[in-house]
Amino acid sequence: MSLPSEPADDLDAITRERRHLINLAYRLLGSLAEAEDVVQETYARWYALPPEQREAVASPGGWLTTVAGRICLDLLGSARVRRERYVGQWIPEPLPGRTEWVGGGSPADPADRVTLDESVTMAFLVVLESMTPAERVAFVLHDVFRYPFAEVAGIVGRTPAACRQLASSARRRVRAQRPPTTPAAGRADVVRAFRRAWEDQDIDGLLDVLAPDATATGDGGGLVPAALHPVEGAEPVARFFAERARAVPGITLLECPVNGRPGLVARMDGVTVSVLAFDIAGDRIQHVWAVLNPHKLRPWKAD
Repeated sequence: MSLPSEPADDLDAITRERRHLINLAYRLLGSLAEAEDVVQETYARWYALPPEQREAVASPGGWLTTVAGRICLDLLGSARVRRERYVGQWIPEPLPGRTEWVGGGSPADPADRVTLDESVTMAFLVVLESMTPAERVAFVLHDVFRYPFAEVAGIVGRTPAACRQLASSARRRVRAQRPPTTPAAGRADVVRAFRRAWEDQDIDGLLDVLAPDATATGDGGGLVPAALHPVEGAEPVARFFAERARAVPGITLLECPVNGRPGLVARMDGVTVSVLAFDIAGDRIQHVWAVLNPHKLRPWKAD
């Protein structure tokens, strides 16, 4: 985005906010593409202000965060309507381990990177999807980014007490869905065992790493074939993946970080066709999320 001329110090201060805004918007929307659009729009509104109004803003970073938060709140409301028309299941956009991209997946400035932590795991983002827009914004701003409720209230358009209630309700949802912690090495071992069993079309091997009530959810967006409804139960999930391996020979499975956790990338002829994220409790997989929608795979170009 080209920026109007500004004093160097002011421009540096404003552009340093970009990383924070990308991180905030991705967590609020679950979509890198939409997060980038939000940041574009936020900066456009900043530079649309007359110079004297910009100079009068005591905290440009606070102004940018407020505007970005409000844009995200509006988008979350319209997203619910769009996702009701979405073909099949909607899954948040997965992030690779090295989040260095701009629009086409090319290397970008460090200011464009998303910080990978507990708040961007696929399991966490899926829980956020179950919240109302106001709950999600209040919770992410307060519990993830540590904004006081007085500031959250100015973004959400409710009283600080109401925002406290929203965040508390959202917190209960997160706690109810949070599985026991599994060490990183243990998660990687489980994903590796799943990969090997999947490649071998080994149903018993898949059953060994799937929880009895495991689910698998695919997101093709109506653009590529994907199950329209989640597959539920260890045996149906195991048979589903074994059948996929037989139906689509020539797939290469790579172990890669997905949203900061061990995951898998499926490639065919060097092209990424699916990214899989896992929710693991102990030594068993509770949930598999497979994103096949090519629009959500743009950061996953083969090296």
